[in-house]
Amino acid sequence: MVNVICMKWGTKYPASDVNRLRSMVRRHLSRPHRFICFTDESAGIDPSVEIRPLPQVNVPPGPERCWRKLGVFDQKQTQLEGVTLFLDLDIIVLDSLDPFFEHPGDFCIIRDWLRGHRSVGNSSVFRFVADRHQNVLPAFHADTQRIAANYRCDQDFISVSVGPVTWWPEEWCRSFKYHCMYSFPFAFFRAPKRPAGTRLLIFHGFPKPEEAIAGTCRKFGLRYAKPSPWLAEHWQ
Repeated sequence: MVNVICMKWGTKYPASDVNRLRSMVRRHLSRPHRFICFTDESAGIDPSVEIRPLPQVNVPPGPERCWRKLGVFDQKQTQLEGVTLFLDLDIIVLDSLDPFFEHPGDFCIIRDWLRGHRSVGNSSVFRFVADRHQNVLPAFHADTQRIAANYRCDQDFISVSVGPVTWWPEEWCRSFKYHCMYSFPFAFFRAPKRPAGTRLLIFHGFPKPEEAIAGTCRKFGLRYAKPSPWLAEHWQ
């Protein structure tokens, strides 16, 4: 038995995103698993999802930088046991998730696409063992203001706090923005492509999955993409 977990706080993501992720995981993970959502609002979430309260994290004031994710490492609060895969809500599963539980390594994470030379992870998808890395949240609480001032967001701090990290194979986790969309002016003539070998598509910033499917995102004119209806068969 393994764990697949996600987090939902505030109003940025609706319950339907949790339900879609649960459906995608069910279709693409063959081994026995528990699907758990840590949230402060469970209304509308499918009954097949195990609901647990958000772990308490002393989030510093300022823009949202996902510091709440650090709470998943506090086993006393999460009550998790065993191997655990964390997934962001704004991803689309394209292929089997089984390899994410077979890949060697104590802590596995995406190598950030834009800052890989700095060995910084992208925390959209990471795997850990629940009773390890218990130092992460106490270290954050012990020096919150300095950490918030010196680390861009949760994933920067996680990357240096969990000990040696193992990167997922590069082709498994791809950014829709960077690896599927074409740049100007080609974006006006070519629809976004599916990179070979991709298991998870990560959506960060713009466009969002629903915008990518419909081709409606016009973020300052820099994020234009033709519709990608092929995503709809997976994002459900």
